[in-house]
Order: sequence, then C-alpha cells, then structure tokens
Amino acid sequence: MSNTRSAVVLRDTRDVARLKWQLPVLLSMIAGAVDVIGFLSLGLFTAHVTGNIVIIAAHLVHGGPPNVPQIVAVPVFVLAVAAVWFIAKLIKSQDAAWGRPLLHVQFALLTCVLILSVVQRPALDRKGLIADVTAIIAVSAMACQYAFLRLAVPGAPSAAVMTGNLTKAVISMLDTLSRHRPLTEGASEQLTKTAKLIAGFFVGCVAGALAISLLADWAWSLPVLLAGIAAILPRNRF
Repeated sequence: MSNTRSAVVLRDTRDVARLKWQLPVLLSMIAGAVDVIGFLSLGLFTAHVTGNIVIIAAHLVHGGPPNVPQIVAVPVFVLAVAAVWFIAKLIKSQDAAWGRPLLHVQFALLTCVLILSVVQRPALDRKGLIADVTAIIAVSAMACQYAFLRLAVPGAPSAAVMTGNLTKAVISMLDTLSRHRPLTEGASEQLTKTAKLIAGFFVGCVAGALAISLLADWAWSLPVLLAGIAAILPRNRF
C-alpha cells in the first residue's frame, strides 16, 4: 500500500516538474497572440501593461486624445489579479486543487472576447463601448495568466515580459560559454528555459498577426484554442 502511494506521489511530482517546463511556454504563446491581436484590432497592449503605461505618459506630456482602454487597462489589471487571488484563496480553503480552475477562468474570458469580436465586431469602432468592454475582458484574461504563474507555478519566469527573459538568456549564454566560474547558478538550465519562452512568445506573436490577416474577427479563436489546451494540460491535483 505504501509503495503504491509513493509511486503516486512520485508521478505527481514528475507531472508538476513537467508542467513547470511545458505550461509557461504554452502560456507565452498565448500572451504573444493576445498582445498582437489586441494591439492590431483594439489598439492597446492587452498582455503588456508596461506598453500601456508608456503610451499614457506620452499622451500626458505631448497631449492628444486619451485612449480610454489604455488608461482603464492598468486599474483593471490590478483588480483582475486581486480577483484571481481571492478565487484561489476560496478554492484552497475548500482543500481543492486550484491551479486548473484559474486556467479555466482564462479560457472563459478569452472565449467571451472571441464571442464579442465575432458578434459585435469591436475592431470597426475602437473608441466604442463594445471595444472598451472587449479590451477590458482581454486584459483581465492576461491578468489571470500572470497571477496563475505567480501562485501555481512558483519560480516560473514571466510568460509575457520578454525584456527580462532576454536579459536572463544573454547572461546565461555568456556564463555557459565562459571558461571561468559563472556569475549565475544553473546557467545552462536558465538559458534553455528562457530561450523556450522567448521563442514561444515570438511564435505566438507571428501566429496572432497571421490570424488577424486570415481570420479577421475570428482571430481570437487562436488564443482561445491555446488556452483550452492549457486548461486541460494539468492532469493531477494542480
């Protein structure tokens, strides 16, 4: 009996370790696709809060009409992260696995974005109310992803902030190639991990741009499909 239980624990441990490698790469593809589709169809960075803050600051200094979704995106992101924290707290208090439900929330939010995009076509009026609502939901979906990684996969690198990942990849590559004592620990492993995330994000961006060109309002079906795969990927109590 104890051997069987140990085997189950070992298998679950291996599953979690595998997810820490596979899931962030898939999520980075989602982030890339969502960011490009959101930028091209709605006019804001739905997965990149930094870009929105920069544009807001530029408008404040140089004037020009403010982009309401970009301004609202920052507090919405904060509120969405807080909501995910409360959801995780509630589920955990019931002694249930809470990782996969957060991925389900992301999938549901992106599905809502797809439905609004196809039915209401917000890309035709970026300053309209429907476009604002669509953008808010898309930002909330990405906030859910960020919060999920921080809560459910501790130590996982960001799936959307490629500046930090690229910096880490360069340093890890130099440490790996150096004949002297490396400045960072596990440089080879860090290089592999961050390189996969950068590649995943880039592939997601290219795929998102192609989806806009080929599918127009249906382009959001790409991140929805990827989010659905991410939601069913964890098979253990995650």
